[in-house]
Amino acid sequence: MSGRLLGYGHRAPRVVRRRLVAYGILLFISILLMATSSTSVAQELQRGLAFALSPAQDAVNAVGVQARSVIGAVAEIDQLRRDNGTLKAENERLTAENLRLGALGPENEQLSTLLQIRGSFQYSTVAARVIGRDVADVSRVVTIDRGTLDGLSVGDVVVGRGGALAGRVTQIGSHAARVVLINDPTSTVIGEVVSNRATGEVVGALGGQLVMDKVDATQRVTIGDEVVTAGITLGSGIRSPYPKGLVIGQVIDATRDPNAVIQTAYLDPAIDLDRLEVVLVITDYQGGIPDVTDLPTDQVNPDGTLPGSEQPFATPAPTPRATKRPTASPSTSPAP
Repeated sequence: MSGRLLGYGHRAPRVVRRRLVAYGILLFISILLMATSSTSVAQELQRGLAFALSPAQDAVNAVGVQARSVIGAVAEIDQLRRDNGTLKAENERLTAENLRLGALGPENEQLSTLLQIRGSFQYSTVAARVIGRDVADVSRVVTIDRGTLDGLSVGDVVVGRGGALAGRVTQIGSHAARVVLINDPTSTVIGEVVSNRATGEVVGALGGQLVMDKVDATQRVTIGDEVVTAGITLGSGIRSPYPKGLVIGQVIDATRDPNAVIQTAYLDPAIDLDRLEVVLVITDYQGGIPDVTDLPTDQVNPDGTLPGSEQPFATPAPTPRATKRPTASPSTSPAP
């Protein structure tokens, strides 16, 4: 006997009989309904019950439809919230990308311009990006991302957009170099006024302007005159640290003292030196004072030849000796 029947005790047979009677009655009713469902009376009864219950069924269906609508709306709202989050993140990414591209636009424009003028240069150049600036108010020094491994060396000339002079390399490492710009107070460039070939020293001034000093007062300097590098070459291989013809700036003012032998001009740089982003570095121009090993020498080998790779030393021409005028012989006397 099972555990459940043991729980009922002496009533177990009665419970079983009741269940069997209930199952039998239900089975009889099912068979009876199946047998009478095809009769006209049963069909009318079904239609009547269906008509009577249709309002309740419609109400239940309406509640079901509304419930499905609410559930669908909640799911749609949740999906829209997720989609909105995705679109917001994508919008933020595109905004950041647009800002980055907008920042790169001027730099790419400068680089494109520099690469276009590279072919017109007679010198070899290396493109570089400005990666740092001195924060001092007076100093005008930038750092570029090229160094000795890229073929740069101290003294290399740096140009900006349009081939305008920007500065000169003063310190260098393997992968970076420091460039002193021409508007730095420590920078000096010999400039030449294009209109009349007047020369002067161009130095940096506070505020980023350029001052062209020591200009011959007899030369007329007018506003709008363009100033370029003079590129002066002296004897014994000494030449300007900067190639000839690089644009420095334009005259915006000039002062001249009638009693002075020199005048001063004020220049606006040809490029915005405070906004340099890309530059070209000239790597094969040799300027300045030649190395001591390249200076002329007066030392010769025993056979009278010069040592290897030496240049002759220029010696002054010998001074001619003074000749004495002939004097009259003492044995002779002038004729009476």
